[in-house]
Amino acid sequence: MVRNIVVLGGSSHPRLNETICNHLGIPPAKVLLSKFSVGETRVEIKESVREKDVYIIQTGCGKVNDNLMELLITISACKTASAKRVTAVLPLFPYSRQSDIPYNKTGAPLSKSSNTQPQSAFSFESRPQTPHPGQPQSAGLTNGVEGLHKGLAKVQLDDMASGPDSPQNGRFSNYTNAPKRSDTMDSSKSSTSDRPRTTSTSSSTNNQHHDDNGNAAPNSSKVPVFQPQPGYKQWVAQAGTLVADLLTCAGADHIITMDLHDPQYQGFFDIPVDNLYGRPLLKKYIQYQIPDYMQAVIVSPDAGGAKRATAIADGLGMPFALIHKERRPTKITDRQNATMMLVGDVANRTAILVDDLADTSNTITRAAKLLKKEGATTVIALLTHGVLSGDAIERINASALDKVVVTNSVPQAEHQKRCPKLEVLEIGNIFAEVGRSRPLRFFWPPH
Repeated sequence: MVRNIVVLGGSSHPRLNETICNHLGIPPAKVLLSKFSVGETRVEIKESVREKDVYIIQTGCGKVNDNLMELLITISACKTASAKRVTAVLPLFPYSRQSDIPYNKTGAPLSKSSNTQPQSAFSFESRPQTPHPGQPQSAGLTNGVEGLHKGLAKVQLDDMASGPDSPQNGRFSNYTNAPKRSDTMDSSKSSTSDRPRTTSTSSSTNNQHHDDNGNAAPNSSKVPVFQPQPGYKQWVAQAGTLVADLLTCAGADHIITMDLHDPQYQGFFDIPVDNLYGRPLLKKYIQYQIPDYMQAVIVSPDAGGAKRATAIADGLGMPFALIHKERRPTKITDRQNATMMLVGDVANRTAILVDDLADTSNTITRAAKLLKKEGATTVIALLTHGVLSGDAIERINASALDKVVVTNSVPQAEHQKRCPKLEVLEIGNIFAEVGRSRPLRFFWPPH
């Protein structure tokens, strides 16, 4: 039994919370997790956490946003209750995949369009552009300031000639209809009293003009509509820094997770982050559960996971193969249509696909189909995080995969009922051992 440790389990994975507490030999802390009728999250800790080392277990699956908010409120509640240290245990880190969205390293513009049309109206961009060094300057005004005054006078005369009922006359009505300096108040009143009164309404009072059918229409202002230039694209928001700042500001002192999709994600944090590896668990499964594993081939389903797969292959002394996409798509929606090719030999061998995460299972199912086409006898997929959202279960059942091995970093009970090919590995003891050894590592020697 470990003293001065309190384990608070979130609502995302109750079975993992129970496994960790049983391994540590401590009961789970009493906490009330509920929602108000409006949908807001309610957290109430029903026991003392003062001067204790608190572990909050919450994984990023299911209703990810609700689970994340629940985690933040629980961290803040523990810090308010004078907890000595608060550690957030996230087996599957939320929002860690969004940095995988394809983008151009040089940024916008991506390309220059050949069919650009000159725009007469100004946009939000400055026109004319500032000349670069070595380029001639703009010509500027043709006749100088005098030509500008002449042009304005000509426009004013044209507006006056169009008549008082013209809508264009509204611009200079304040200047042309104003009394001269020699006119007095009495002369102005007498001149206006001699004029005959008319029943027609002025267009400047109601800001409307009549069309050919006699209908009143509002005076349309010629405001140019902003059009984005061709060749530019909108930037994609990256939520990595935001989630890291939220956890830090809520009061987390330490983060424990497993197999981050991008290891550089740890750089977003100002607090210690332990990124555990599921590689030893997968290696042990290969050694003890796959017969004649030395004749099998470790396969990476894409170039991004080649480093992870080669580490397992080198550790076990097994051959390695890689599936490469010939035409790398620039859009997420086009990834499933990319042409795939195999680099390596899998003929008459067992192919072991190794990846960190499977969400819709599109990549591993297409890779399994390619491996069977290249002559592989059996295809087994080893995954750290089996999210399996959407129609992933149906896709796996209808695919060429013979077995899919995942960890229980996310709940797999419902997935196992629907997929007979699914096998689950336990990771609760790994996180429990980290919690057992961490106080000695951080607080030894005693002060």
